[in-house]
Amino acid sequence: MSGLTGLLNSLPASAAKRLDDGLAQLGLTVTTHQREQLLGFVALLHKWNKAYNLTAVREVDEMVSRHVLDSAAVAPYVQGPTLLDVGAGPGLPGIVLAILNPALAVTLVDSNGKKVRFQRQAIMELGLENVTASQARVEQFKEQAFDQVISRAFASLVDFVTLTRELPAANGQWLAMKGPGADDELRELPSGIRLQTRHLLKVPFETAKRQLLILNVDSEPQEGVE
Repeated sequence: MSGLTGLLNSLPASAAKRLDDGLAQLGLTVTTHQREQLLGFVALLHKWNKAYNLTAVREVDEMVSRHVLDSAAVAPYVQGPTLLDVGAGPGLPGIVLAILNPALAVTLVDSNGKKVRFQRQAIMELGLENVTASQARVEQFKEQAFDQVISRAFASLVDFVTLTRELPAANGQWLAMKGPGADDELRELPSGIRLQTRHLLKVPFETAKRQLLILNVDSEPQEGVE
């Protein structure tokens, strides 16, 4: 725990305040340990980013809102119990979701070696026993079927679904975190894949529009926006 304490001491007080305010706006309650893990993740990301260029976001407070709170915004729609994060990059949203729900079994997959090394370091330093990091191209990733497969910034909807077609379990779901311009992509979905629900996301401290599209196989489309 001393390592985590050191990480927390490296952060400005503004980062903790932004996290606390943002989680409150999202209606999410966390334990003291979960709060420390989330802040520790930000501190690790900021530290590694200086050498490995893991994200274009450089400022700590921006990392809180654009990465942690953006990821946390989808937590109410992630039930698992198994979740695959495709193209996870430095572990987003998977690591954040794993911290928020310790009962969730999260697998991260990315082909970028330096990003997977960061994932594994974060898993170790934050004590995340419910997260596994795998370095692989998603089209070559042959593991168990997952209850939910999520993507934050991996690819177009068509590529996301096509490359992971065999990875959701029976009655499983794809969760695609998208900006406002996803309607064209929805119209190009492969046959047999349907939009189940669409949720508008209000990410604290961010003005860009965000939404979560939940897709499944052969379901009746429900185009309503919540």
